[in-house]
Formats: sequence, C-alpha cells, structure tokens
Amino acid sequence: MPNRVPWDQSFSVGNDLLDDQHRQILADCGALADYCAADHGNGDDAEFRYAFDRLMAFARTHFATETSLLVDRNFPDLDSYRHECDEYEYLAAEIVTTENFDKLELQRFLTLWWAGHVMDGAKQHRAYLNDEVD
Repeated sequence: MPNRVPWDQSFSVGNDLLDDQHRQILADCGALADYCAADHGNGDDAEFRYAFDRLMAFARTHFATETSLLVDRNFPDLDSYRHECDEYEYLAAEIVTTENFDKLELQRFLTLWWAGHVMDGAKQHRAYLNDEVD
C-alpha cells in the first residue's frame, strides 16, 4: 500500500512560497501513490516515470528557493541544511531511481523522506522563514 501524507497546518514554516512548495511536493507524492494504487504498482510506467521525474526536478527548484531564503534570513544551521540537500541529490541520482527500485518502494521512500523534510523544516526553520517576522 502506498504512503500518503496530507498537508497539515502544523507543517507550515510561515512562508507562503515555501508552504505552497511543500504542499505541492506532498501532493506529487500522492500522485505517485495514485499511479501505484491503480493496479498494485504495476500501472502505467510512463505516467509514473513522468510524475517521478517532475517531482525530482521540482525538488531542485525547492531546495534552491529554500536555501536562498534561509541565507537571506541568516539561518544559523545552514551547513547542516546544505548537507541534507546534497544527501537528497546523491540519493536521487544514484540510489532512489526507477532502475533500482519498483514504483511502490520509490513512492514510499519519497513520501517518508519529504514528510520528514517538511516536518523538520516546520520545527527548525519557522522562526527564520515566517513572513511575519522581520
């Protein structure tokens, strides 16, 4: 069974752009779940692959946006955050691929990884990214 993580207001970092991006990423993970659930992971590989590639490309956009905002807001643990981004890039390029895992495994991994990223961001970044704090 695929994993799904619906948006919850507690995930908010208080920055509309990043919150929208996080919502989109969780929705994209949900779309991957839909492709897996269509026939227990053996559905249309082309549609799954397209959604998977779109999520991976959007991740780069998201990390660039988030990094820029964290730099602008003087986030003190920027090195750790950059390490997280680098780790994801490595995983995405070398390990978490449609060549190494079936669709259901990829969907579950990505959903759990992104849920962790979103929830950790809400805890660690909110004080620095909240649009109301300047």
